[in-house]
Parts: sequence; structure tokens; C-alpha cells
Amino acid sequence: MNTYTPVATACLACAVLGLAGAAQAQMPVASEPAQDTEAAEATVLAPVTVTAKGYEAQAAETPAALTVLTAEELARQQVHNLGEALRGQAGLAVSGDSAQGLNPVIRGLKKDSVVLLVDGMRLNSAQPAGAVASFMSLGLAEQVEVLKGPASVLYGTGALGGAINVRLPQARFAEPGQPALSGRARLGLDSASRGTEAMALLNASGGDHALMLGAALLHRGDYRSPDGKQPRTGYDSRAFIGQYRWRIDGRQQLRLSLQQHRDDDVWYRGSTRPHPAPPVASITIHSPRQQRRLYELGYSRTRSADAPLGLDLRLYRQEMQRTIYAFGNRLGRDVVTNDVNFATDGLDAKAEWLAHPQHLLSLGLNAWRMGASPERYQAAPPAFTRFARNVPFEDGRLQALGLYVQDDMQLGAWRVLAGLRHDRVRGRAASMANGARTQGLSRSDGASSASLGVMYELTPLLRPYANVARAFRAGDLRERFESGLRGDGSFYAGSPQIRPEKATQFEIGLKGSDARLDYALSFYRNRISDYITGVPLTGAQALAACGQPYAAICKRNANLGSVVIQGMEANLRWQPVRGHWLWAAYSRVRGDNRDLDEPLYQMPADSLSLGWEGELAAGWRLDAQARIVARQDRVATRFSRGTEDPTPGHSVLDLGATWRYRPDHSLRLAVKNLTDRRYHTHLTEGLPGTELPAPGRSLALSWNARF
Repeated sequence: MNTYTPVATACLACAVLGLAGAAQAQMPVASEPAQDTEAAEATVLAPVTVTAKGYEAQAAETPAALTVLTAEELARQQVHNLGEALRGQAGLAVSGDSAQGLNPVIRGLKKDSVVLLVDGMRLNSAQPAGAVASFMSLGLAEQVEVLKGPASVLYGTGALGGAINVRLPQARFAEPGQPALSGRARLGLDSASRGTEAMALLNASGGDHALMLGAALLHRGDYRSPDGKQPRTGYDSRAFIGQYRWRIDGRQQLRLSLQQHRDDDVWYRGSTRPHPAPPVASITIHSPRQQRRLYELGYSRTRSADAPLGLDLRLYRQEMQRTIYAFGNRLGRDVVTNDVNFATDGLDAKAEWLAHPQHLLSLGLNAWRMGASPERYQAAPPAFTRFARNVPFEDGRLQALGLYVQDDMQLGAWRVLAGLRHDRVRGRAASMANGARTQGLSRSDGASSASLGVMYELTPLLRPYANVARAFRAGDLRERFESGLRGDGSFYAGSPQIRPEKATQFEIGLKGSDARLDYALSFYRNRISDYITGVPLTGAQALAACGQPYAAICKRNANLGSVVIQGMEANLRWQPVRGHWLWAAYSRVRGDNRDLDEPLYQMPADSLSLGWEGELAAGWRLDAQARIVARQDRVATRFSRGTEDPTPGHSVLDLGATWRYRPDHSLRLAVKNLTDRRYHTHLTEGLPGTELPAPGRSLALSWNARF
């Protein structure tokens, strides 16, 4: 295990305590703990999101299904990655192959069918193991926003299931009377992994200049489950962010943003698969190092009543560097090494025109290009000591150009949101299969996306809505050019001429929000045509596509007819009496593979989350949450060749207590998985019987402060 992060965490913790103490010494002591905070908590604050429309809007007034988690909610959950944060939310689930590699799932769709964004910028990368969603630190996040359902009108290729936007802090200018220096900090411990974490965020402003700096460090050891200590589940993580803003005038700003995230020593236990060579026996994928860097230069001009045109322009570069190695478990060393850098250069431009106080038009352009050239070396039998270069493809590129228009109107009690977009996506590579193929490796596709949502407000607590949306997903670099093992146990051959998938979803729902109640209910049906999946090959075709070692488990990426995903979801937050809250979230999803006439592969089980939070005394709050997951026996037997098996249901209970001893300082103690229940979710990767069990009972302690 890397020793840098534990030492650095301790150093950052000392700095956090010193900084918070110095800042607190300059502030008056509150005579009544948490009085202002408790007053604010007496009403429901309707969530505000920028992801649904591209600008700030009330979730309750948007004709689409949304989930919003604030920094306070993330701190209460005491989670470390995006998958953990979204587990148990309505319409959302988690798939994973490790303690760190947890992928969010929206309405049964995951990985490349969900667009992941950080501050509105795409995280592009192939996902052979782990989760691109873990390339961002939730300790620094201000808000997580999820748009559920096809979202290609705003986000282009890949948004079949929706979009997830992690919003990080922005450099802010202090208002008159506010301190020029502010920030927040967090320290945490957990017993299951003997993990430690520290986070510090600082914002400084003066005149027309503002600066934000933040750092988050995390160390997790191998955690304990009810079966005992689970090897290869620990890892180290560190993230740093910064932003500078220059206020040109009251409406215009320039910004420069930098972000870096790094993980060390990550093992993907769910990737373990048999190897045809007896000396190797089996292999497990691991990443000694993986890193994300982001550079952004942006300009914004806000709109106002007398200047109704707003603009936002950005140039960015995002680099995802991964080392993806295959460890021979009997051999005791790596048999495959793979180093790759996915570099994306992007341009986003958006204009907003307030044509009328209740009519806003948006016009946007998104252009990006991602390139990658994996460097793979494979050990040769029988000794597996000599490595030969065996690259899956060279100079692979995906580039996309999209133009969209969106119309947001309010006509009395009616709200209408309509959008239209056209994209051109091109994929190409110089060669594939270690240079064996150089022809027919370029394909360009055009795709149009559209959405129409309508809501009618009978009362603030009764807002029925309906929407229809069309989205698409072009094949990624792996599906086009790489041949290799996949999660279902098959060996997939790349297909450079694969066509885009297209999804059409119909949804009806009901929302409501007032001072004491916030709820949403939705029913949806999503049909995906030209579905990208694996078609089994046999005989000479299998030998040619996959080679002799993998001919028996060979598939080729191809477009099948269609799949249908339908379901319902509901969430509620209610204050029955002052100071006490009840909440609930329910999800039900069914997927059908129309070509194989069986359930769609890896669909989440039905789930119900129930929770309570209440004030017991001044400054003291208790909370409890139960997550109840049903048995999942709808499995894709033919598609998975028997590797997807039924999963038992389970229930998990968490308890917590928070002491707010000052208005902006709190201590929290929580017990997760109180009953020490042994379980794994249906979407946990791994061959039947080898799935990684979830952590057992864990005591989590955290300190949070704002200053």
C-alpha cells in the first residue's frame, strides 16, 4: 500500500485544524448552538439544478426526473465515491468490481450509456475495469446532480440513461459585509477499512479577484466484511482543485480552473477470470496508478432584464491516465501491462436569450476530440517472463461536434421545455489487432436528438408532467477497435463499423413541493434500437476473430434489434412535525432483450429506502436509514453463458448521530450495516460464487466545519 497518502492525510488534518482554529478565533462565539441552522431546516428547500436545463432551475418545476444531493447530504452519508453516494436513491443503482470501482446506474443503464461530467465537462475514457466515476473526490463536491432519462439534447453521444454532473466549488466574490476569507473542512475515520480522510477548501476574494483552493486525501485499508478481512480492497486517493476568477465588470468574468485526482494501488477483484495457461491459473486486473487532470479557461456574461443575452464559453483539456495490469494469481506477477492516456480537448459555447420574462431560448455548441494509443505488453508462455508488444489499437480517436437549441416557456400554469440537437461523431484508428489491420477503421455518423417536456401546475403540491426524449450513443474506442475479455466472461472482438444505438423514452410523472413536503413519482418506457452487444461466434469465425485460446468464448461487438427498459420510481421527503423528517425512495426496473427473448443482462433489483432524521435536543440530531433490496432472479442465461446468477435479497440498517456544537461546526458518529449483514448487490461483478461481499459493520466518525 502506498504510504504517501496516510502521512499526507495527517499533515492535511493538522493544517485543517490550524486553519479552522485561526479563522474561528476571529469570529464571535454563538450563544445558541445551531439556532440559525435549525431554523433553516424547518422548511424543505426545493433542490436547484443546472444539469436539467443547462442553467439554474428548480427541480420541482422541471418536467423530468432528477436527483440532487447537496454537500451537507454527502457529508451525512460519509461516502467516498459517486457510486456510494447514489446507492438507494430513486431510479439509481450501483455496479462495481472493487471497493473503489463503483459505477452509478441510471434506470438500468451504466458506464458508456451514462454521461459523466465534472462542472459540466465530460469525463471521456474507456472503462475496461473500475469506474470513471471514481476519478473525482466527493469530499470536495458541492452538489451531485442526476438527470434521469435520455439527455442527448444537452450532452450528446452516450446519454441514453441520463447524465450525472458533479459540481465542485467555484471561486466566489465576497458580498459587502461578508469576510474575504472563507472555507470548509472535514476529517473522518472508519473502522471497517481503518480508513482516514481529510479535506480542506479555502476561498479568498478581494476587489475583482477571487481564488479557490481545495485538497482531499483518502486512505482506505483492506476492509472487513462478515466473512473477515477482504484482501485487495484498500487504496489511496488524493485530489487537488483550484480556480481563479477575474471580474471584468458587474456581468462579465474570466475563469481559470485546474483539477487533479489520483488513485494508487487499486485492485478490481470482480475482474478475476480463469486463464487458459495452468501456470497462471487466473488473472485479476489492477491499477497501480490512475490519474485525471483538467485544465479549463472560461468566459461568462450573465443576462439581466436590461441585457437579456447571456454567454458562456470554455476551452478545456482533460487527461485520464490509467495503468491497467493483469496479475497472474498462481504465478504471482503481472502477465499483461497496459498504459494508456485518454486525452480530450473540448470547446463548449452557449448563449441564452431572455426573449420574455417567461420565455428563455438557449443555443449551444459542443465540440470535443479524444485520442488514445494503449501501450500493452503481454507475457508469453510457457515461463511468462518475456514480454512482447501487443497493442489493441494505435492512434485511436473519437471526435464529436454537436449543435443544439432549447426553448423554455411558461404559459400560465403550463411549463414547456423543448429541445433539438444534431451531432456528427467520427471514430478512427491507424491500426488494430497489433497492427494486423489498417483498413476499414474509420466511420462517421450523424444523429439527431430531441426532447419535449410539459408540466401543468394545479397547485404547488400537484404538478403532473410528461416528456418524450430521443438520444443516441456512438460506439466507444473499445467497442470499435479493441479485442479482449469483458465482464460477462466472454472474449469480445472489436467492430470498427458498428452503428450508434438510439433510444426513445416516454415518461409520465407527478411532482410536488412546499415548505414541508417534496416528492416525485414517475413511470417510463425506454426502447433502444441498434443495441450494441456481443454476438457469439463459432468455428472458423471465432478462430479468426478471437484466436485459439478464446475461440470457445468468442463474441463480436454488433448491433442487435432492440431492448426495452421500463419501470417506475418514487421519492418523498416529509416533515410531519417540526424538527423531524421522514424520507423514502423506491425503484423498480425491468429490462427485456427482444432478440434473445430473455431478461436484459444485469438489471438492478427492486429496492426501497426508508429514513428518519429528528432533533432530540439543542444541537443534537439522530437519523436512521434502512435499505431493503429484493431478490433478483430475472437473469440473462443465454447472453451471459450462465455467468449471471440470481442474487438473494438483503436489508441494511444505518444509524447516525450529529452534534452541532457551533453553528458551523459539527461532529458525527454513524454505524453502517448495524446488523453486520453479509450481502452483495446483483450488479457486483464476479463469476458466480466469487462476488466481493460488501463491508460489514463499520463505525464512522467525522468532523465538519465551515468558517
